[in-house]
Parts: sequence; structure tokens; C-alpha cells
Amino acid sequence: MPRSNLPRRPVSGKGPVSGKGAGRKRNGDVPELDLERARAGIARRESAPDGEWMVRTMTARNAEKTYICPECSTAVLPGVAHLVVWKDDHLFGAAAGLAERRHWHTNCWLTRSYRYR
Repeated sequence: MPRSNLPRRPVSGKGPVSGKGAGRKRNGDVPELDLERARAGIARRESAPDGEWMVRTMTARNAEKTYICPECSTAVLPGVAHLVVWKDDHLFGAAAGLAERRHWHTNCWLTRSYRYR
């Protein structure tokens, strides 16, 4: 029996063309992409005199707990945008650096002193 040349996959997101999936209904529209939220989960690498650091932005929407900023020793309150920082070149490896991550006020991180702790 000859093969059918009809496309069976959705054409550029327009839904199923024919075949098994043609009778399915969608649950709803695809939600809008929140660019701020998508970028927040990506850590960036920063180089400084005190080593290599991985820095991830925590948006105000995602900040749900209280943390203590290591620079100013005051609370980073829920609902306040801040940074999550960990050492990328940790002596005991990347997993140890990630386990010792800290939550910093954005301004404290940008104006920190490079003293060795």
C-alpha cells in the first residue's frame, strides 16, 4: 500500500491537520510568556577579585521567604527583589558552592567590598 504524503504534524502551531489528533479539543489558549519570570531562573557568571560567582535574580513575585543579607546583616523580606549568589569555583566543587548560596540585596551585591571572609 502506498504511503500518504499528507502532513500529520501541526503546521507552525495551528493544531493537528488530520489523523488521530484532529478531533481533540484544546483546554485553552497558551498563556503569554512572562519574560521577566523566564529570565529570572537563569544564573549568570560574574568574575570578581574574590572569585567566580553565579548570580541569579529573584523577582519580587518569587521572593517568598525572609533571608539575611550577608553584607548588611539585615533581612531580605518577602516580596523584595534580590539576588541569589553562590561561588562557582568553590574548593569542594560546584555542589558545595550551590549548597552555600546566599540571598543578597541587589545594592549590597553591587557595592560589596571584596574583603576576604
